[in-house]
Amino acid sequence: MISVVVVDDHSVVIAGIRAWCALADPPIKVVDAGPSVAVAWLDPGGSADVVVFDMQLDRTGPAYADLKRLVDAGRQVVVYSGRTDRETMLTCMDIGAFTYLTKAEGEEHLVAAIQAAATHGTYTPPMLSGAFGTDDRPNRPTLAPREKEVLLEWFHCESKEMVAKRLGITASRVNHCLERVRLKYAKVGREAPTKAALVARLIQDGHVDVDEL
Repeated sequence: MISVVVVDDHSVVIAGIRAWCALADPPIKVVDAGPSVAVAWLDPGGSADVVVFDMQLDRTGPAYADLKRLVDAGRQVVVYSGRTDRETMLTCMDIGAFTYLTKAEGEEHLVAAIQAAATHGTYTPPMLSGAFGTDDRPNRPTLAPREKEVLLEWFHCESKEMVAKRLGITASRVNHCLERVRLKYAKVGREAPTKAALVARLIQDGHVDVDEL
């Protein structure tokens, strides 16, 4: 059974997520929930497969630092927020969130995102897809530090298993990072299905230098 910890400061949202997860097929277990990110670090939430994370948490701005710490620790984070602005969505994805959903997108998309995160698949809900499609920032797409680290190791290694061993992460995490980078390029119409194509894209966009390869 997939396990989830919910970080949200609205009890009605937590109750709704619990109900949706219980009705999922197969059911998803919400092991803990609370208004502080601490529930994602302490047992039983510390070992949950997926973290459903509200970026706002009754603060004046998004909790990017908390998100980064979770991502750096290898957690699969589904951001579930009331914020619908493109900049917040893209920043969360740049940091390394698994995906970003607005609370208006509801049960169908949240359950599907949790299931994809737990199995290290990919999931892009409608509003995030729109944000990707209208991303006109320079040097796009932006890559998270972990994604760049995985890519550089992958360019030097013979296998993804070797990358995982050198970085101290799981092979599934390596796969997830690579798929996320490919998805980012596909969303801007610059697909990179092979290793060689991905190297070319990263050099073009200044993410890596030829001397680093």
